[in-house]
Amino acid sequence: MCGIVAIHSYERPVDEDALARATRILRHRGPDDESVWLSPDGRTGLGHRRLSIIDLETGRQPVANETGSIQAVVNGEFYGFEEIRIVLESKGHRFRTKSDSEILAHLYEEHGRDALRFLRGEFAFVLWDADRQSLIAARDRFGIKPLFYAETAGQISFASEVKALFAAGADREWDAESFYQQLFVFLHQDRTLFKGIKQVPPGCFIEIRGARPELRRYWDLDYPKANDLTPVDESIAVGRVRELLEDSVRARLRADVPVSGFLSGGIDSSAVLGFASRFHDRPVSCFTVSFDDDDYDEMSVAEHTASALSISIEKVSVGPEETVRHFTDAVWHAETFGVNWHAVARFLLCRSIRSRGLKVALTGEGGDETFAGYLQMRQDLQQTAGTRAPAAGDLNDVDRQLGFVPSWIQKLAASRAVFSLFLSEPPAWNPYARFVEQFQDGRQLQGRNRVHQSLYLWIKSVLPNYILFSERLEMAHAVETRLPLLDHHLFEYSRTLPVDYLIRGATEKHIFREAARPVLTEEVYRRPKHPFLAPPALRKGAEALQTLIRDTLRSATFRSIPFFDVAAVEAVLDRLDRIPDAQRHNVDTALLMMISACALCDRYGLSA
Repeated sequence: MCGIVAIHSYERPVDEDALARATRILRHRGPDDESVWLSPDGRTGLGHRRLSIIDLETGRQPVANETGSIQAVVNGEFYGFEEIRIVLESKGHRFRTKSDSEILAHLYEEHGRDALRFLRGEFAFVLWDADRQSLIAARDRFGIKPLFYAETAGQISFASEVKALFAAGADREWDAESFYQQLFVFLHQDRTLFKGIKQVPPGCFIEIRGARPELRRYWDLDYPKANDLTPVDESIAVGRVRELLEDSVRARLRADVPVSGFLSGGIDSSAVLGFASRFHDRPVSCFTVSFDDDDYDEMSVAEHTASALSISIEKVSVGPEETVRHFTDAVWHAETFGVNWHAVARFLLCRSIRSRGLKVALTGEGGDETFAGYLQMRQDLQQTAGTRAPAAGDLNDVDRQLGFVPSWIQKLAASRAVFSLFLSEPPAWNPYARFVEQFQDGRQLQGRNRVHQSLYLWIKSVLPNYILFSERLEMAHAVETRLPLLDHHLFEYSRTLPVDYLIRGATEKHIFREAARPVLTEEVYRRPKHPFLAPPALRKGAEALQTLIRDTLRSATFRSIPFFDVAAVEAVLDRLDRIPDAQRHNVDTALLMMISACALCDRYGLSA
């Protein structure tokens, strides 16, 4: 995994200094090499910061075809590239490196835009085709790898992180609508918090010929309609899921450097490391975050799993003082609001991994999306089977559009309602209705089981804009994470299974549990869902975090952000230690989001 930049000018040569600045600021993503390429006419520039993992010696980018008419920079991994390379070589293509990234230039030369359907993995890339005078920028199916862009007068720029676009000259302003959307629900799939800066949605690409960027989708979740779900023998389904899991993990063990892993007390990371320990020809070490609160600490469960798998485990302790010390750095890298303090823990976890000389880690993200592992999805299934209460307030419009309100949106609306107390002026629109409107062509929602509808909305929003933003926390320390449970082959099978194979009674991820059971301890196999969350700031023993909150929200920076009612926020700060227990979680999240906005404002010099 690496950092990529591209600037394409419609009329005049690109600013070479801007390209160099944007590439240089991504050094943390790729400390092993830096390269910049300009087209002969000077109107297209590509930048690359390399984290060398496959082909350590000759994998420099941009990658190109034989004639150099196709040039591309790639961030991520293409799995199964060896087989694709063999096919391409049989058709006369000649390679100059052993890198997985190089297949892109030749695949595109052979198949054009259809090359995307052959790619498997976590990736984002920008490719310049000189013969067609065409630029293509694409992002993987689930949005594991980020790709942002900004259009300014006469040019368009792409980068792995927003900070690179700022370095290239993009305006540093809040996007008011997106700011409110992120406070109440989640960003639209093509938006960011920053005015004029967008993201390529997951499963999409942008093609530019002339001066007309066109956004197109090459892959979608495509859940079958409820009446089209085909019964399958459960034992056959368990075997097929296990087979696909094993294949996905094997593919992600391919590296020319040692592979490590994240391990929690949950089923997802335990299953991934369980299969990895079976298949890898070298020991796989694992790392676990440990908190100073027993309700959140999973160290003992992780230690039992590591012992059963005979793999080494390293404890990374994260307390309030460490969180305060690294908070602003973590937010600078994340480029968005935190909604739980675990983001800083992830940042410190990857720092520890890198300090041991490691570059690659397997993670369990995506299991809950692929196999409906969230409690809210079980609630949606129960809602399908029984009666439901009518929606109220802001959720009426969602109910009218979908015919129900997904449980995760109900829960989010209840927790974020606290912002109505903190805003200087509430938005004039309904953020929940506007969120759902972006999917109103209906082709992916109509006729689907409610669990699948709920998952669709979640995977299009919460997954890339909350769960997967951790990629930037990991790459802050040049640690490449690989996500076997977000393999599209595995997902495309799981989406065809009857919903009761995913949720069986009170058990989420039933089929996954059975498929992974051979590598799980009995403790983990029977353990209910336990999300990776850090302890809240509003608790005894976390005075350092409370001081950070008070100091930040009484600062000039906070007063400069135009969206909040300063007096209302300060009134809460005055009684921070007296907030009722029932309100603490929601207030804690709101305060964290507000101090995240302050950190972004300070570090990026944002204006209204």
